[in-house]
Amino acid sequence: MKRPGSNAAILWISLLGLYLELLFIRWIGTEIRIFAYLQNTVLVVCFLGLGIGLFTSRRPISIQRGLFALVVLAGALAVPASRQVLTSTSTLLSVLGELNIWEYGIAGSVWSQAGAVAVGLGLTFLLMILVLEPFIPIGRLLGRLLDEHQRPIYAYSINVFGSLCGIWLFVLLSRLSAPPATWFAVLTILVLPALLARRPIDRTSVVLLMCLAPLVFMTDALTPSLRTVWSPYQKLAVFDARGPDGEYPTALRYEVQVNNTTYQAMFDLSSPIAGDGAEASGPARGLSIYDVPGLLHPEPDLTLVVGAGTGNDVAGLLRHGAGEVTAVDIDPEILALGREYHPERPYQSPRVRLVNTDARSFFATTPDRYDVVAFGFLDAHTTTSMTNARLDHYVYTLESLRRVRDLLRDGGILCLSFLPPRPFVLDRLAAELREVFGEDPLVYAFPVVGREALSMMLVAGDLETVRDRIASVPELDFLTQIAQERPVQLAYTTPPATDDWPYLYLEHPRVPLLFVLLAGLLGLIVIYAGRTMELPDTMDPRGWHRNDWHFFFLGAAFLLLEVQNISKASVVLGNTWLVNAVIISGVLAMVLVANAVVDRRPGIRLAPVYGVLLAVVVGLYFVDLARFAFLPYTWKAVLVGGLVTLPMFFSGIAFARAFAVTRRKDYALGANLLGALLGAVLETLSFLLGIKALLLAVALFYAAAALTRPDSDHHPARQAEPAA
Repeated sequence: MKRPGSNAAILWISLLGLYLELLFIRWIGTEIRIFAYLQNTVLVVCFLGLGIGLFTSRRPISIQRGLFALVVLAGALAVPASRQVLTSTSTLLSVLGELNIWEYGIAGSVWSQAGAVAVGLGLTFLLMILVLEPFIPIGRLLGRLLDEHQRPIYAYSINVFGSLCGIWLFVLLSRLSAPPATWFAVLTILVLPALLARRPIDRTSVVLLMCLAPLVFMTDALTPSLRTVWSPYQKLAVFDARGPDGEYPTALRYEVQVNNTTYQAMFDLSSPIAGDGAEASGPARGLSIYDVPGLLHPEPDLTLVVGAGTGNDVAGLLRHGAGEVTAVDIDPEILALGREYHPERPYQSPRVRLVNTDARSFFATTPDRYDVVAFGFLDAHTTTSMTNARLDHYVYTLESLRRVRDLLRDGGILCLSFLPPRPFVLDRLAAELREVFGEDPLVYAFPVVGREALSMMLVAGDLETVRDRIASVPELDFLTQIAQERPVQLAYTTPPATDDWPYLYLEHPRVPLLFVLLAGLLGLIVIYAGRTMELPDTMDPRGWHRNDWHFFFLGAAFLLLEVQNISKASVVLGNTWLVNAVIISGVLAMVLVANAVVDRRPGIRLAPVYGVLLAVVVGLYFVDLARFAFLPYTWKAVLVGGLVTLPMFFSGIAFARAFAVTRRKDYALGANLLGALLGAVLETLSFLLGIKALLLAVALFYAAAALTRPDSDHHPARQAEPAA
């Protein structure tokens, strides 16, 4: 029987679960920055915790244990000594050299590298345990509520709707640039009434819950910045560059950190600086890499800067007579910091138009043509929450650069500034420009003050005009000097990045070893859970029934398909936080529509549903959604959104139809989540095969689900465990 208030309880626990999942992904990815590039790791552990909870839903629900894990994690990040230990995970794991993270570690020998990785994996294991624990009681309560509800499809719809509410609650907080202390304060508001309603009141749990927000506030207080802002993407902190004497020793005025590491700088290059400017290459004139785009074109009337950041590139164009500058950046808070702090005030100029959007989306929609297109050190320090692609990956693909070529006026030039972490990244960019423009780009290496690395500028487009300018404009003599002093040798052999394989920082198609090691850690997590929680035999796939495998295959296909949805939509609509949230919401909305169909037609046959589902998935494999990029935004949003979420409608019908008749809802949803966990792990195959190939895996999983679909007249039953 359905207990009074169970509908509200399902809504609440579903909202809480999604909200906490997104909170962990953002918070951990910020404070331990390697997880900004490994967000699927956090996601998978959340899925595992929920799955364990669902399979053990008849066991006691220990909210206190989950809260204790949260407090331990928050306390470890709030205390400087333990914080340093946890955050060292990034440096330790980065010695493998497979992820481009700033300030990565370097190990001197194979043994020291192995030792660093072993310690890093050990710390990651502890972190995974702390993330896992809070989701187990959430899964247990959700499993009980769904299993006891008289109307399973209605209950599942409430579960999906609650997940939608959790997503948009966190999206709202991100849009308001709320800090983690606020996220945890909202978490306290969500959980506290439930704790107080229990009899007797668990005072220890209440105390633990009330400690969370203050501990997280203490973590933020450790950063002695002028200002700290949490954008929808990352943590930004501004630091004054004055020396101990209160004076500025160089042209550097402010530094901006992202996720606790150096990210951008703001320079005052408005007057000659006699060699004291960062990246200054013409000491007598104080010229920098930011001055080059405005000098290389004879009449830069209409110019575009993507990855405009805090404004250095825009200021450089303005100093050299650019008529109109369009400045594009994906992060609204970075643009706001540039407007407030940049000493040259470029964003206050009437010649500058600010556009807050994804660069790839802007390329697709702008009707303008430009004399100069400048890439202003456009690199990202995070991925989306569902894919392994970083925010900047689709900007540097062949397809993207071809679109940039089409945006240039006759005589137009492209200036691409980049700080390549490995030589192959520069070689890849140069090879792509050669393929797109038909000739080798000009490449210049600029020194960076305080760093051993070199900032690279690649120039393509009308190179005949560029060479004439270098020969005839005295200010550009220093480029010839740079080319002589620091010649750049390129092999042009690194395979290009494409929309199907956008992995700029991976030298060749392969699954990075780090991802394999992390998958191995998941096995250790399961062993840990088995030892500490006495997992039931029902979690062992060797004893699963046909029904369990059906839900498992549906979960794996669903997760991989959702990755496809976000990736394809990113190419056409932009890789912004809003697009990602809307696509995920569209997926869940399709599930709700499918539930409504099954609720009205409970006898719908699954065979034709699976037939249409497989046909749609295979059809999408042959559809290039990028061809719709030219359409007006509203039209293409409807068209692309409809196409990528259409399979979810049919898979939703299949899930709801089977869910309605299965006897143990908790086991069914648990198997489904474990399947989603496998799907998240298999997403790494896109590193090897490309993103589109994941659709073939989706089709295989749906075919397996069709073969194991339940017979509505016979469902194997299990003995239920006694409720606690």
